[in-house]
Amino acid sequence: MTASAMLSVEAALEFLLSRARPLTETESVHLLNAGQRVLAGELRARLDVPPANNSAMDGYAVRSAEVHADAWLPVSQRIAAGDAPGPLAEGTVARIFTGAPIPAGADAVIMQEQAHADGERVRFSAVAKTGQNIRLAGEDIARDGVVLPAGAQLGPAQLGLAASVGEAYLDVLRPLRVAVLFTGDELAEPGETLTAGKIYNSNRYWLRGLLEALGCQVRDLGIIPDSLAATRLALADAAATSDVVLTCGGVSVGEEDHVKHAVEREGQLDLWKIAIKPGKPLAFGRIAHADFIGLPGNPVSGYVTFLLLIAPFIRARQGRAARASWPVSRLTAAFDWPRKDPQRTEFVRVRKASRDGQTVLELFPKQGAGVLTSMAWADGLARIPANHIVKAGEQIDYLPFDELLS
Repeated sequence: MTASAMLSVEAALEFLLSRARPLTETESVHLLNAGQRVLAGELRARLDVPPANNSAMDGYAVRSAEVHADAWLPVSQRIAAGDAPGPLAEGTVARIFTGAPIPAGADAVIMQEQAHADGERVRFSAVAKTGQNIRLAGEDIARDGVVLPAGAQLGPAQLGLAASVGEAYLDVLRPLRVAVLFTGDELAEPGETLTAGKIYNSNRYWLRGLLEALGCQVRDLGIIPDSLAATRLALADAAATSDVVLTCGGVSVGEEDHVKHAVEREGQLDLWKIAIKPGKPLAFGRIAHADFIGLPGNPVSGYVTFLLLIAPFIRARQGRAARASWPVSRLTAAFDWPRKDPQRTEFVRVRKASRDGQTVLELFPKQGAGVLTSMAWADGLARIPANHIVKAGEQIDYLPFDELLS
C-alpha cells in the first residue's frame, strides 16, 4: 500500500485487518484466572443445563389433573434444591422450593401464593396447567450444544456459562504482548516538576488503559530519549519480547522525530495519510516478528485512531471472533456542524442526552485534536462524512466508546 494519497478510514481498517496474524499458542487456565482471555476452540456442553426438570418458584408440585377448586390434598414429601425426590404418590402434592427437581409424576408447580396450607394438607385457589412453573432440562443449554464459540472473549457472563456446564479449566490463547514507548524530550511524567518547554505525558496513561481493557499484556518502556540510537535500541528491545510495538508521535519527517528512521533501519515502515479527523498520520510496519504501529502524537487524534483502527486490529491479533464493522446506531443531532471538511471523515466527540423524551447527541464545544477533556466528557463519536454539514434534528451515525472496545 502506498502513501501517495489519503486513504479512507474504511480502507485503512481493511488493510490492517488483512495484516493481522491471529495468535495460535494456547494454554489451559482455571476459570478463576480466565477473565478477559480468548477461547481457543469452541466449548460444547457435556450435560444439559439445567440437568433435570426443576421448579421455577417456591410452591407445590402437583399432578394438574388432580387439582380441583377447594379440594384438599395431602403433602407427601418436601423437596429442596439439591434433594433427590421419590415419585409423587397419586392423590398427593409435594412441597417444593425454587431450583428443586420435579418428582416423577408431577407435571406442574403451583406457586405458594395460590396455596392455603393446613398442617400436612393444602388446597389451591387456582387450577394448574401442565408445565407451568417448571424449568425443563436443557432449557438453557442442551447437551453437546455450543456453549461458547472459538474466539470468544471471556467476560463474567462467559465464565459463568462455562462453570454452568462443569468446566473448571479452559483452553485459551496466550495474551497478546504489546510494548509501548514514548519519545520526546518535551515529555515529563506526572509527579515531576514541570519545567519550561515540558508537557506531561498523558498518552502513556490512556493508551495503557485501552490496551489493558482489551486484555493485552502490556510492557511499558516509558519515555525514550530523543536520539536515533536510543530509539533504535528501544524498538529492537521491544520487538524481541512483544507481538506489537506501539508508539505515540515521532513518525513525522522532522529532524527530532527519530521513530520513523529507527523503524526503517530496524525493519520496514509505511507512513499513511488517512482521511480522518482528528488523526490523519498513521505508521504501520514490522520490526523483526513484531508489528509496529505509530499513532498520532496529539492525544485526541491518537485516542480516536486507536478506537477506530487499532482496537479492531488488536482484537484480530488476539484471535477474537471477527466483527463485520464498527458498532453504529442512528441518533438525532442536537447541534449544528456547519464547517464541513472537503476530504476527511470527521469523528466528533458527543454524548447521549434525553430531551423531550427523545435520545439525542450533544456536542462537546471544543473539538481540537489536543483537547483530551472531550474524550473524558463524551460517551461516543459521531461520524460526519466528508463534505457534509449537520443541522440540528438530523439523524447521524453514533459509535459508542464501550462498544468500540468490546
